[in-house]
Amino acid sequence: MTNRPPGSSRPDYNYRVIWSEEDREFIGLCAEFPSLSHLDESQAEALTGITSLVADVVSDMHSSGETPLQPMAERTYSGRFQVRITPELHRRLAIRAAEANVSLNRIVSDQLAKS
Repeated sequence: MTNRPPGSSRPDYNYRVIWSEEDREFIGLCAEFPSLSHLDESQAEALTGITSLVADVVSDMHSSGETPLQPMAERTYSGRFQVRITPELHRRLAIRAAEANVSLNRIVSDQLAKS
């Protein structure tokens, strides 16, 4: 993990801005801090707001001796994860893979990539 001074912005965290029809404002979000959000009338200000809020939280964490979450961009992923499915779905996917003459892993990976 990269060392940054307390309170510094984390551009490597995953930020996004979505429109909330209910609030009639943009919502700034950070994937690593799903409990945080920032509402604003402007997309740019929603992004600025969530970035600032995360910087404040990271600063508070440093001040209290906590270690901030590692950004997803800095994490190592193996490319493997286990998924539990029903036996019937497993059968249907295995048949589809056999008919396509590819592995079950390939069928599932292709379907996930389409998501």
